[in-house]
Amino acid sequence: MDHHQRRRRLLSLVHELGGQSPDALARRFNVSVQTIRADIRDLAGRGLVLRRQGEVLPFPGRENSDFAQRAIVNIEGKRRIAALAQGLIEDHQVVFLGTGTTVEQVALRLGVYRDLQILTNNLHAAMALCHQPGEVVVCGGRLRRRDKDVIGGDAWRFFQRYRADIGIVSVGGMDEEGRLYDYNDDEVMAREALLAHAAVRVLVLDRTKFATRLRCTAGELADFDAVITDQALPDRLRSPLAARGVGFLSA
Repeated sequence: MDHHQRRRRLLSLVHELGGQSPDALARRFNVSVQTIRADIRDLAGRGLVLRRQGEVLPFPGRENSDFAQRAIVNIEGKRRIAALAQGLIEDHQVVFLGTGTTVEQVALRLGVYRDLQILTNNLHAAMALCHQPGEVVVCGGRLRRRDKDVIGGDAWRFFQRYRADIGIVSVGGMDEEGRLYDYNDDEVMAREALLAHAAVRVLVLDRTKFATRLRCTAGELADFDAVITDQALPDRLRSPLAARGVGFLSA
């Protein structure tokens, strides 16, 4: 394993498990503590992790990390979530897909359906669908190059023009009370239009988003018909919402 591979794995590990000491990481990767400290300095210098009180932590920045970097974090959890989301879709439906790495995993599983019409502002999802049957409509507008998606007013107008049987989205974070967050208003605006025109609204949320507060509020769990996670949410969040008809699935 070269240092690039080790740093990618270190980043994924910290996002999955939370704060880690350099000594623990050195033992896990079978390298010296000095080597791990060099890895941490590199990741911290790029704003990907935070060093605090002898630990390395996920960096709670104002901007999300690069799509490619996020895609490797908790990939197995995201795939399990996508498998459950797949079970909510039926042949001949119109499907909205929002942005994010977990939604991309859902897109990769849609080739088994007949005559789907899929509308998305997520170019990663669109690329995953290129070699699958069904119609794909991609949002036009100003491209966010880092994430290869279209958000803000262009996405708002796009989703306003259509109606879908099911809409599948993710968010940047969720706090301990079930309130949802994202990194900027443009992401929230695009998602709100998508959800407003979907008959069934599905949130896909992997465990690295738990206990994460960001600067923009993005609704709450009660806004959705189904919430899919790779780690069960506590009863205090699920029970009152389940009584109101929100479905919870955990992989």
